[in-house]
Parts: sequence; C-alpha cells; structure tokens
Amino acid sequence: MILYLGNKKSITPSNVDTLGEQLKENYDIVTCSEVSNKLIRFLDMMRHIIKYRKSCQLLIVDTYSTWNFYYALMTAFFGKLFNIPYIPILHGGDLPKRLKKYPRMSQYLFGGASTNVTPSIYLKEAFDKEGYNTLYIPNNIELEQYTYRERGHIAPKLLYVRSFAKIYNTKMAIRVVKNLVEKYPDISLCMVGPDRDGSLEDTKTYAKELGLSDKVTFTGGLSKPEWIKLAGEYDIFINPTNFDNLPVSIVEAMALGFPIVSTNVGGLPFLIEDGVDGLLVDKNDDKMMSEKIDNLLTNPALCKTLSTHARAKADTYDWNVIKGQWDNIIKDIIK
Repeated sequence: MILYLGNKKSITPSNVDTLGEQLKENYDIVTCSEVSNKLIRFLDMMRHIIKYRKSCQLLIVDTYSTWNFYYALMTAFFGKLFNIPYIPILHGGDLPKRLKKYPRMSQYLFGGASTNVTPSIYLKEAFDKEGYNTLYIPNNIELEQYTYRERGHIAPKLLYVRSFAKIYNTKMAIRVVKNLVEKYPDISLCMVGPDRDGSLEDTKTYAKELGLSDKVTFTGGLSKPEWIKLAGEYDIFINPTNFDNLPVSIVEAMALGFPIVSTNVGGLPFLIEDGVDGLLVDKNDDKMMSEKIDNLLTNPALCKTLSTHARAKADTYDWNVIKGQWDNIIKDIIK
C-alpha cells in the first residue's frame, strides 16, 4: 500500500487529487487529507501514517515552500521512525530559499528521501546544485479532456485560472486591463479560482477602484469541466505570478490552444519558450504584459504560431507519456 499525503481539494483538484487517482490504476493508494484547517490537516496526515505504518510500503508527500514544508518534514520523521521509504514531490517555487535558510532541516528531509521528484527543471537544477538526489517528472494532464482550438484572429478576451493569493499578483491582471481599455473598449477579463488569503476580495476592490467592475468577472472556484467549457469563450491566457514552479494551469492552457502571456519567474522559463509557445514578461511589469497582449491582438500569425506550438508541447505532458516514469520509480522502491 502507498500513502499519498497532500492538500485534497473538493473544487480545484490539487496534485494529490489528480496524481493520486492516476496511480490507482496500478497501485493500492490511500490519499489524505481533505481537512481545510492547516493544523488539523497536519494531525490528520500524521494519524494516517501511524494507522497504516505496518502495511505502508511507500510515503509520497507534496512539498511546498510554505506551511506544507513542515508537513513533509514530519512525514520524513515518521517514515524514518517506522522504516517506510518516502518521496517528497517538490512543488514550491520558493523551495531553493528553504535549502539556503534551513540547511539542517532540508538535509534531514531531502537527504533522507529515497528520491526527490520535481515537475520543474528549475527546481531540479537548484536541488542538484545542493547535492540532493532529484528526478524530473513533469506534471501531467489527461489530454483527451482538453479540446484544442487554434487561435488566430482573436478578441481582447483574457482568462486567468489560478487561486487568489498574494504570491500570484492578481492585481497586476487588473492593471493590464486598465492599460488596454482605452484602445480596446470591449476588453474583458475572467478570473477563475478560489481565495487563499483574502486576495480575491482585495482584487475585486481594486478592480472597482480603477473603474473596471464591468470589465472583470470573478467566478470563484470552478470544477475542471466547468472552467474548460468557459475557456472556449476566451482568447488569451495570462499568468501574472511573482513566484511559481510548473503550474498545471499553464499546461492546460497550452492544451486548449491559448496564446499565453506570463511573467518570467521561477520555473516558467523552463516551461514556456518565449516567442515560440508563449510570451514572457518581467515580474510585476504590467506595461510589458499589456504590450505583448496588444501585439497578439494585431498579429494573427503570431497567435497561430503560439497556439499550435503550445498544443504540441502539451502533448508531451499527457499522462500516457508520463506514467511509465512513475512506475519505474515506485517499482524500484517497493520491490
């Protein structure tokens, strides 16, 4: 049996929801925790390890750079206590700072792992530099869920799909609309995602302050089928984040054929090749992002190129391509 620990979500699936279900094709998997309170979720995860300590052959834990770092640290402690091998899956774009700031805890967690897995070349390079055993396995999608639509002649209809959190710099998206509204009076922005730290209300208030309430729609969290259906009404995908690793939402946008305009932070330049399958701008540079969007709206040939190349890249992230890599790792550990 394999125990997979992460933050299970009822609306917007997280890695433990998606990868956990996919691994059930070949393995006996128990996943947790769906508890929303961070402290109680932590206790629930530790309870699961103790409960399954005799039958568990492998622990997998989603590892981020914030509170979840300590979930993973305690997973390592119990894994060593009960002689259960464990794999941290590295997601947090700020994890390299953790390695520098907390070297002893990092060595205990990542140095004691059977292996560390990351969906980001950016993080792999950072962990390799510190001497940790790290394997690159990209985040995946099930490609048949995403209907490709080639974008050529497009309208100023922008889409954002992500949680609302300060690190994702959602107010920048509002400033982009402000920059473009005079030239494109029919511009619209749809922002899809649940709130994480109060940023959703802050962003709504900011849009109102700039006189853009009629230009920006906030849907809250949507299920995957719901937002994929909604995506068919929009033409440009924007990602204004200040920190990132390898967001699945970008891969999904590629699969749908969006021309993507994203900030050039963390693992994003390893995912998006600027001018080939997306466009990159400097962190927090709303003017640069606005200029890139303006260029897309006046350059159908560029839109078409980005759209077709994005879909081709998304093909390489299909679960049918990726699952063999997970099989190899798991079989090596639990045999």
